[in-house]
Amino acid sequence: MLGLPRGAEWIIILVIVVLLFGPGRIGKIAGELGKGIKNFREGLGAKEEPDKETEDLEEKK
Repeated sequence: MLGLPRGAEWIIILVIVVLLFGPGRIGKIAGELGKGIKNFREGLGAKEEPDKETEDLEEKK
C-alpha cells in the first residue's frame, strides 16, 4: 500500500534532491518561491486603483 513517506524515506528523498540540484540551486529556488508567495499575498490584499486613462475617458462622456 502506498502512502506518504515516513522518517528514513524523507532523508533519502532529500539526499537525492540535493544530489540532483545542489545546495546552491535549492536555496535559489526556495528564495524565488518565497518571493512569489509574498507577491501573491500582497496582490490579494492590495486595493485596485482605477487607471488614470479610464478616469479620463469617463470624464469625457
